[in-house]
Amino acid sequence: MVEDAIPLEQVRRALVIKLRHHGDVLLTAPVFSTLHHAAPHCEIDALVYADTAPMLAGHPAIAQLHGIDRNWKNLGPAARLAAEWQLLATLRERGYDLVVHLTEAKRGAWLVKLLGPRWAVAPRRVATADFLRRAFTHFYPRSNHPHRHTVESNLDALRRVGIQPSPEDKRLVMMPGAAAEARVAALLREQGVEGDFIHLHPASRWLFKCWPATKVAALADALHARGQRVVLTAAPDAKEHALIAAVLAACATAPVNLSGQLSLKELAALTARARLFVGVDSAPMHIAAAMGTPTVALFGPSGDIEWAPWLVPHRIVASAAHPCRPCGLDGCGGGKLSECLTTIPVEQVLTACADLIDL
Repeated sequence: MVEDAIPLEQVRRALVIKLRHHGDVLLTAPVFSTLHHAAPHCEIDALVYADTAPMLAGHPAIAQLHGIDRNWKNLGPAARLAAEWQLLATLRERGYDLVVHLTEAKRGAWLVKLLGPRWAVAPRRVATADFLRRAFTHFYPRSNHPHRHTVESNLDALRRVGIQPSPEDKRLVMMPGAAAEARVAALLREQGVEGDFIHLHPASRWLFKCWPATKVAALADALHARGQRVVLTAAPDAKEHALIAAVLAACATAPVNLSGQLSLKELAALTARARLFVGVDSAPMHIAAAMGTPTVALFGPSGDIEWAPWLVPHRIVASAAHPCRPCGLDGCGGGKLSECLTTIPVEQVLTACADLIDL
């Protein structure tokens, strides 16, 4: 029992702050479910970067979703100040009793200071300045244990204030929505995909997390030879488009190419229909887990336990010949190429696929 647990019956509104990338934001979904279960009378809001908002939009436990536009930094001083001031005014009007700050970012700490909630919890290393730290009533340790998943680390913020998650509350939640589901259904019909398919997303915003295009192509061909339709996706990014182009050029078969055509919600709708998702450590991998799709995930320099597909049947494919992984570096020696990933053989990935579905 936590001696300084907060009295949940007195918490009318709460704000959860997660200013990180898409996958990181999706992995906070259980925090909202857990808090709602513990305090169903409480309105729970989220504050994220605007481009990551689709990861949480429609979550049944979230009352309001607030966003910080990363492009504000490109505005002139007056316009940026006006945008920041409007956000602060909106958040102040909500009158939060509790703020859960899930990173160590000073921006979130400043917001807590300015909002002045009765209770606020953050990682122990949230800020070095004493006047910022005094804005918080509770601190939780960020575990350095290599066997602790990021979802559990996020939930530690609630455990610290006396809220224990249930197994069901720990599940990821992402809601594609009817419009996304309808568009994906239409796209698949246009491509002649009427039955089962395997969703292959080989790209990441960080290319040092990617498998070579020739090996992705060989995998797509091998899956085709086993009677599987393959649907390729990637973000509308020039580097990711180049990777997909290289994959298609190396393929002897013709996978369905939907790269650059899908929103995040539509990506979720697509992977929900797939028999299997195959990809690297990336936001789409976490989306597949949220949709309950069996997942094969290739890991190189990033930690496969902290970031593994969460609560879904999955297989991790990683090199056993590189004891230096996970190193967390952007390629070997910072050279943007991760040998622990590029050397993974196609047969190892194909075997992992066959472990999860009949091939």
